[in-house]
Amino acid sequence: MRFPASYFIAIKFFISTALIILPTTAHPDRIKDLINIQGVRTNQVMGYGLVVGLEGTGDQSSTTSIANNSVLNMLQQLGLNMPLANSQNYRLRNVAAVMVTGILEPFAQPGQLFDVTAASIGTATSLKGGTLLMTALKGADGQIYAMAQGNITSTQSLQATSGHLANTVKTPMIINNGATVERSVANELSNDNEMVLELKNNDFTTAGRIVDAINMHFRSPIALAKNSKVIKLKPPLNLSDQVAFLGEIESLEVRVETSSPKVVLNEKTGSIVINQKVILDACAVTIGNISVIVSADPIQVKSIPPPKGKLTVVQPGVLLIDVVNALNGIGATPQDLIVILQSMKTAGALHAEIEII
Repeated sequence: MRFPASYFIAIKFFISTALIILPTTAHPDRIKDLINIQGVRTNQVMGYGLVVGLEGTGDQSSTTSIANNSVLNMLQQLGLNMPLANSQNYRLRNVAAVMVTGILEPFAQPGQLFDVTAASIGTATSLKGGTLLMTALKGADGQIYAMAQGNITSTQSLQATSGHLANTVKTPMIINNGATVERSVANELSNDNEMVLELKNNDFTTAGRIVDAINMHFRSPIALAKNSKVIKLKPPLNLSDQVAFLGEIESLEVRVETSSPKVVLNEKTGSIVINQKVILDACAVTIGNISVIVSADPIQVKSIPPPKGKLTVVQPGVLLIDVVNALNGIGATPQDLIVILQSMKTAGALHAEIEII
């Protein structure tokens, strides 16, 4: 008995649907959270400016500093006769030279406001309480895309000091809504009647599932995965329809496998972030006066000689977090932790990606 071609298409559609909706260890995510749209991107802008009104915390190292010369040039442009030859007589401790940076969001239009950051490029110790004078912000092409001006608010950061958290004021400062867009940046949703979606993480499985979800939703083969990163779409010809088209795609959900284990090490602060349970294989690592032994028996982490005559022993479990806690307990430095974990990774005992920031 011969079956029509439509029968096999229906069977394939049923199998594909079953593969997507069967419960697995994966979790559903919106396509919006998994992809970027090619051509829709942010753009960085920057400019040089002056912050005035400081309480003696501006540039002070030299009477011929860049801040002094900039002030004199600005005053001359405003019609005041301030000769540069006499710049050695000026000490403008309430002024600081700064670089102003900001990010233009996709489709930013003239008149919109956005935040900028001002950071000292001289010897200013603080920009707190200052006012940024009108500063042109340029893009990579040298064109002016925004103008910044306004009062500066401090960015409060937390710094570990002797085990306590203390507020510190840095010279980089934020100006809330301190810049105004003067020129829009062209962003094209489609090119040659084609849209391109870019996955945030390279993954063939996720790319395939996104393509299946899109094609089944629109009941047409409009999506095609070129590789684990790029998916091409055939969008509607009308621009307004393209917006609704992308809105539908972003709201679709696909099941995403749990990400691979990852260990993030911060060399400056010594902090360690582990995204999930990481189990270690048997291994032994020795660095300086620290010895680490991981086996099926209780994990042993010790210093030579042991501190205060004690040997630190972690309960069985062979988990990375146990080893890290034990190392912290005997006073291992961040550099020691990094070397030990990298050695475990090299030896094949640590099954996780290591990233150092």
